[in-house]
Amino acid sequence: MNLYAAVILATLVLDYLVNLVANVLNLTALQEKPPAEVAHLYDAESYRRSQSYTRVATRFGFVTSTFDLATLVVFWFLGGFNRLDLWLRSFDLSPLVTGLLFIGILGLGKGLLSLPFTIYSTFVIEERFGFNRTTAKTFLLDLIKTLTLSVLIGGPLVAIVLAFFDFAGDSAWVLCWLALTIITIALQFVVPVWILPLFMKFTPLEAGELRDRLAAYAQSVDFALRGIFVIDGSRRSSRANAFFTGIGRNKRIALYDTLIEKQTPAELVAVLAHEVGHYKRRHIFKSMLLGIAQSGVMFYLLSIFLRHPGLFDAFEMEQTSTYSGLVFFGLLYAPVDLLLALFLNHQSRKHEFEADRYAITTVDEPAAMTTALEKLALDNLSNLTPHPFYVFLNYSHPPLLARVAAIQKSLRTS
Repeated sequence: MNLYAAVILATLVLDYLVNLVANVLNLTALQEKPPAEVAHLYDAESYRRSQSYTRVATRFGFVTSTFDLATLVVFWFLGGFNRLDLWLRSFDLSPLVTGLLFIGILGLGKGLLSLPFTIYSTFVIEERFGFNRTTAKTFLLDLIKTLTLSVLIGGPLVAIVLAFFDFAGDSAWVLCWLALTIITIALQFVVPVWILPLFMKFTPLEAGELRDRLAAYAQSVDFALRGIFVIDGSRRSSRANAFFTGIGRNKRIALYDTLIEKQTPAELVAVLAHEVGHYKRRHIFKSMLLGIAQSGVMFYLLSIFLRHPGLFDAFEMEQTSTYSGLVFFGLLYAPVDLLLALFLNHQSRKHEFEADRYAITTVDEPAAMTTALEKLALDNLSNLTPHPFYVFLNYSHPPLLARVAAIQKSLRTS
């Protein structure tokens, strides 16, 4: 085992152990009674269900992560990467086609191995706790659409990367970075109009009190909307959500129908205000810039390590190639990716606090932001007392109690 293999294996095991410790700490942080701040929301049964959901989801996550690590290590140590490469080379195809098949087969294999866990999570765990509304037909159609989009979008993107690194020399990483940046920006226009509607039905919010109040709020903060849409989220889950998507003239607010069912007009205005806050505070733009910078670092490092034979020796490859190096670099890059993910999660939590503050300072009923968050936590069986280390590793949004405390502090000082 060379240095590259040792580093990659150590990283995989360390990541697994760190998440295991975080999950154990998170389970030990569960409390028998709900915190006093939200005790009025829960009866004994609803709180018991939220605790049970956390335990079941955590244990299932442990099973899936153990399986993922075990299959990767077994495939690696049995020479699976080299065997697949030699088999594909036997067809004497072009390096580009061989590379697309190599990466595609690995991705498809990983997807097929994870499919039983996805099915169990959706139709057993989510069903048990009253979330799942997905039919077998919808699940299958979503799977087909996802696979098709992966081929139509992911295929050309991978082909561009492989072609640049095979033929563009030292400037390959810059060209890849520019290409990915252009595609990332283009997707901001394409996703809300063409891709999301493949999975969700976007219906303009019908005329009435709610639409009038949402439109009046948007106008009061000088936020031009292409539209306010209702998503048929109830086709797949009882969970409620809302999000902002698109840039420029294509920006739109989407509210799940399950959210509209459970929230008052004042609370929905607060939810809208929160999403507008992300836009006004330029969180979407900042996140995009961070993502672009991250991809630049990644492509630069890739250009360096693709030249190191030791990376290929770590996986017992008989021949080197750009496409196999791309896969192996993804494993080697994991520590950097983890650190970046921790930073991005920290930034995301900070942005959520800022969006909450924007909402309560621009709506007529600031307290509605708190009740909207409380209802979401209650309906989604959220863990009210997550361990700080687990939050640090995994949460892109602050825990409910932290958000409520920050809102109340802002209201007191305003």
